[in-house]
Amino acid sequence: MAGSSLLVLIDDIAAVLDDVALMTKMAAKKTAGVLGDDLALNAQQVSGVRAEREIPVVWAVAKGSFRNKLILVPSALAISAFIPWLVTPLLMLGGAYLCFEGFEKLAHSFLHSKAEDQADHTQSVEAVADPATDLVAYEKDKITGAVRTDFILSAEIIAITLGIVAGATLMQQVIVLSGIAIVMTVGVYGLVAGIVKLDDLGLWLTRKPGQVAISIGNAILRAAPYMMKSLSVIGTAAMFLVGGGILTHGVPVVHHWIEGVSQSAAGFSWIVPSLLNAVAGIVAGAVVLAGVMVVSKIWKALKG
Repeated sequence: MAGSSLLVLIDDIAAVLDDVALMTKMAAKKTAGVLGDDLALNAQQVSGVRAEREIPVVWAVAKGSFRNKLILVPSALAISAFIPWLVTPLLMLGGAYLCFEGFEKLAHSFLHSKAEDQADHTQSVEAVADPATDLVAYEKDKITGAVRTDFILSAEIIAITLGIVAGATLMQQVIVLSGIAIVMTVGVYGLVAGIVKLDDLGLWLTRKPGQVAISIGNAILRAAPYMMKSLSVIGTAAMFLVGGGILTHGVPVVHHWIEGVSQSAAGFSWIVPSLLNAVAGIVAGAVVLAGVMVVSKIWKALKG
């Protein structure tokens, strides 16, 4: 009898773990867009910091990210337990924000000239090089800005994950949300630390004896800037796909229409939903950005 009960318990545990693994995999896939953008943004946030201070700054931001998750995960669990109807509106809001962020990146080249971007970069470099600059305050500002950005992106990750585990048991929700929070934080900031030190690795290799090491070092130095640009492009595309997918899924009429179009597109049914979600994401991002710009102008006019 005891052996039979133990086998049932083990079977139940295995079933729970299978469900947790499946939900965690789905959550990781859904949050890929935010992850790509999180990588690019955080790597850019610590740019301009002196080489010997890059890792300490990344570590400080990572600790801030863990603090953000300690606030967001219990909040998400409370929402799921007491006001579950709020999950879908939060997801829709998060999807709209992802689309807005993605479209703002696309519009950046039109809203800001290359001269403005170069001027900002030059100002940052000069500030670090200036002996009169308070580097402690400069780093603190960098860390504060990065942690604030992380809070927004982390909220998106948690909201998307909450939408996936909303119907699960409390224990499964705790495990999946906590697991995603830890894995994403360690993964993002581990990769950010590696990315910001790529140029140092390349420079170190160029100074080693042997043509192979020098060649690899030069290749890394040439590839590092393109890697940053690629991360930004991939992250932006994924934001439209994920954000658009969240928005279309939240509107049943649109969701069913996309399913119908996909089924009728023989041979292309695997890519049609993604393309339509991306288009929806771009349109939604344009609408939200236009709204934000109008509200911003009205707010400035009222303050003036």
